[in-house]
Amino acid sequence: MKNPTYISLFSSAGIGCYGFKMENFDCIATNELIERRINVQKCNNKCKYESGYICGDITQNETKQKLFDEIKMWNKIEKISNVDVIIATPPCQGMSVANLKKNNEINRNSLVIESIKIIKKILPKTFIFENVSAFLKTACIDTDNKVKSIEEAINYNLSDEYIIMHRVINFKDYGSNSSRTRTLVIGVRHDYEEYISPVDLFPKKRKERTLKQVIGNLKPLTMIGEISNDDIYHFFRVYPEHMRTWIHDLKEGESAFDNEDDSKKPHTIVNGKIKINVQKTGDKYKRQYWNKVAPCIHTRNDQLASQNTIHPKDDRVFSIRELMNIMTIPNKFKWVALDEKELNQKTESEKKQFLKKEEVNIRQSIGEAVPTEIFRQIACNIKNNLSRKNLSIRDIHKWIKEYNLTDNGNLSDFIDDFKASFSFTTLSKIAELSNAERNNEEAFYTNKSLLNHIYKELPTINKKEIRVLEPSVGVGNFIPYIIAKYSYADKLIIDVVDINDFSIGILKQLLKIIDIPENVTINYITADFLLYQFDEKYDVITGNPPFSKMNTNSKKLKEYRKNSINNDSANTASYFLEKATTISDNVIMIMPKFLLNTIEYKKTRDYLKTKNIVSIVDFGEKGFEGVLIETICISINMINKPNNTKIISIPYSINTIKKQSYITSENMPYWIIYRNKDYDEVFNKMNFDIFEVFRDRQITNSNTNKKKDGIWVIKSRNISDDALSIEHISEYDQYITNDKLEKLNIYQYLNDNNVYMTPNMTYKPRVCKKPVGFIVNGSVAILIPKKGIRLTKKDMLFFSSEEYRNFYKIARNYQTRSLNVDKTSVFFFGKLKEANKNEMVN
Repeated sequence: MKNPTYISLFSSAGIGCYGFKMENFDCIATNELIERRINVQKCNNKCKYESGYICGDITQNETKQKLFDEIKMWNKIEKISNVDVIIATPPCQGMSVANLKKNNEINRNSLVIESIKIIKKILPKTFIFENVSAFLKTACIDTDNKVKSIEEAINYNLSDEYIIMHRVINFKDYGSNSSRTRTLVIGVRHDYEEYISPVDLFPKKRKERTLKQVIGNLKPLTMIGEISNDDIYHFFRVYPEHMRTWIHDLKEGESAFDNEDDSKKPHTIVNGKIKINVQKTGDKYKRQYWNKVAPCIHTRNDQLASQNTIHPKDDRVFSIRELMNIMTIPNKFKWVALDEKELNQKTESEKKQFLKKEEVNIRQSIGEAVPTEIFRQIACNIKNNLSRKNLSIRDIHKWIKEYNLTDNGNLSDFIDDFKASFSFTTLSKIAELSNAERNNEEAFYTNKSLLNHIYKELPTINKKEIRVLEPSVGVGNFIPYIIAKYSYADKLIIDVVDINDFSIGILKQLLKIIDIPENVTINYITADFLLYQFDEKYDVITGNPPFSKMNTNSKKLKEYRKNSINNDSANTASYFLEKATTISDNVIMIMPKFLLNTIEYKKTRDYLKTKNIVSIVDFGEKGFEGVLIETICISINMINKPNNTKIISIPYSINTIKKQSYITSENMPYWIIYRNKDYDEVFNKMNFDIFEVFRDRQITNSNTNKKKDGIWVIKSRNISDDALSIEHISEYDQYITNDKLEKLNIYQYLNDNNVYMTPNMTYKPRVCKKPVGFIVNGSVAILIPKKGIRLTKKDMLFFSSEEYRNFYKIARNYQTRSLNVDKTSVFFFGKLKEANKNEMVN
């Protein structure tokens, strides 16, 4: 099996991406502007071929071409078809809060765009950006020459090909030994996102280590210029002797500026008088703490005057070896071609000469590096996820049958036997579909694409202890995402509820596969969420409740309705959503798209619009694998007042922000989430709510014929696109005899000359007068005018116009599953009016 591959851009000395080498990735190419940095990479045999070391300005076409040529060579010689990973760590001086001078910031930050363009051209399976905490909010000049935030630029250029997630984390909590808050952006190509999520690839939370744990075992260095006999990289960097008095008496956490004696404060002598140096920040000349995490390492870590550089005990800056330990750089990492054993055998004079030549390059390389362990973890996660088997739904059903996984014991044994072969995602999919087959239920498997989008909607909670509830946990598809989002808290408590005890047992088995951080506690509750009494108030409730329709006479439904606002609904999802809002500050839940518009959910909509609807993500039919049902994810904040709502459409690639009051306006029959200026223009030129509707449900193939025996049954295709004619269609037309028709409800409209008709289930509405002596079947709706309304020819032609049809799509929220003209949607069949500014609707 071939090793996975990667390309590293702006790679400096290759310290971070050395973690990929440690996980047996092959480096196709590495690009760095400064030759002395790339020479360090050569010492570590990073690339398989010499031509892979590309030293040059990546903005130049010549440099980029070398990169593309290298990929072509690998395609030919190594027989690779895809690059697995591209890593990009563009220079951060122009955007870093640590850099007080930000001249030419936008141009400097636009180096990110070069990385984006390369990713877009090469299309690796995954990509990684690493940079400062403010990275995504910083301005750059995008490919369209517009100034945008880097986040906008990444999404604008790459979201069509990738699912993209970012996290701002302090590396000290994820395996690094220094406090370094950074942004990680990870993208997974769409053809892999069904079984690999960016969530799976981020480093896992670990217990932080103190400075003493990291470097306390190294030999103390007390003499200026002292070099450890057995470690050339552990030495006391030379500085002027008079400066030692500034730091000698400092206790941990104190700065030389804290000395009471001015002669011990950093100063210069001007005209024989002490002039105290300007103290720009409080972390200069500061002695560090043994029992705290090491500080962020900067490029000028060689100077006492730089930020957080002074050893907790010795009167010196950190040695290179100490810096390596802090930045998790392994001892086997080489800075020069010579082995350390040879370097340590040099004379004292030769060692000093060597360090004089190499020290600054080494220290600066460390200061601008990504901690090796961070990238090693990501590399490990990518490798493991790419190497594991992935099964299609069809394959899974075969395995369920072959291993008889509808049997509880067999499923449990299967998970134990195959936990090393399959990912959590694949095994949870197998478990969920097995449970569905066992219970003769329709399998609504929550696919990873949907989960990726929900993850982005989870709110940031600024608490040390965070409580999250999953009310219908099933096999735990949401759990890894909840952990990934909130494990930054000191304590994360996740309560999971399921009505099925066996499902809880399977969940416990599955969760043994994933790495659950020490600060995460999972409590299991076997109960009916809707009847269970919760003592706790949650920060977040998120999940995918059952969409089952209940019998209106069932005892359980009556129980659910007792204390509910919406006691009209028979769908369990509405009760899950409503209860969640009463016990949580934030609710992020998958719901049927019917929530937006059906009468059944009207009371729910009226209740929710008084709360802060943060976002609505429309998945269309892409929410559940193998099941044609339209879903949305609605995010509600119960604390804040209604304001703006983010609207996202996955099928239509829409991402916009609307005033909540605008999309939930009482002037509309239901929520219009895609409402815009074009919609309003049509709305304001028509009078609406002028029809009632009738739809036949009795005419079928069994009571009709194609022999022209009886009365013609007009169907949707018989109505021309402009509705100017009603046309016979051979082998399509149907007829019904009068004796059969008389028994049907549609019979009342047979000779009615005052009703209109429009096809159902279409985004090509057209309206015409129903001819006397004919009837329609369920594919055509009867529009019954209110108050003697009459449509003109101009009115009827307008329904066939592109302007109205675009309006109608928005009016129906781009639905696909239920486009019948019903009691609510008939509202939008109106009559043109003269424009009157006083009648304009807001």
